[in-house]
Amino acid sequence: MDNNLLKGCLNEEGKLTVLPSKRRKKLAALVWVSEQIPEGKEFTEKEFNDFLRTLHTFGDPATLRRELFDYFLINREANGSSYSVNPEKPNLEDLLIKYCS
Repeated sequence: MDNNLLKGCLNEEGKLTVLPSKRRKKLAALVWVSEQIPEGKEFTEKEFNDFLRTLHTFGDPATLRRELFDYFLINREANGSSYSVNPEKPNLEDLLIKYCS
C-alpha cells in the first residue's frame, strides 16, 4: 500500500500514532492495520487487543477493533469471542470509492 496517505500518522518505529479523523486517511490507516494482521489466525478479544497495541501508540484498541469491523476488514464472532482478518476484505481503492465519492 502507498503510505502517502499515512504521512504524519506513523512514527519512526512504524506505529500508528493517531487514528485520523479525515475519512480518506482513516481508511488508509485501517487498511494498513488490516494488512499487519496474520491471515488465518484467530484471536480472542484480549489477544486481538494486545496485537493491535503493537501497531499503535494512542492506546485505544477498542476503537481500532470496531472501525476495522465496521469497514469489513476483520471478522468477529457475534459474541465477540473470536477475531480474524477478513480474507475477502475490501482494498483501499474500493473503500475510497464507496465512502469518499
